[in-house]
Amino acid sequence: VAKDLGLPLPVLGDRGVRIVERGRTHYFAVHGKTGHLVTAETIDREQLCPLVEKCVLRCELIVEGEM
Repeated sequence: VAKDLGLPLPVLGDRGVRIVERGRTHYFAVHGKTGHLVTAETIDREQLCPLVEKCVLRCELIVEGEM
């Protein structure tokens, strides 16, 4: 995420980066030391998308401040 946004890691933490997802479970997070998008929870495909061939989890990354 940090690399894609062109921000150094210390700045990424100061920008109020947050991930918005539907539902109560937060499946993704931004790793504070690397700036990578990582899974925050175990993702059980069979539980999330039973009987569906294509399973998609959507999330939005919000970065506060000007880019």
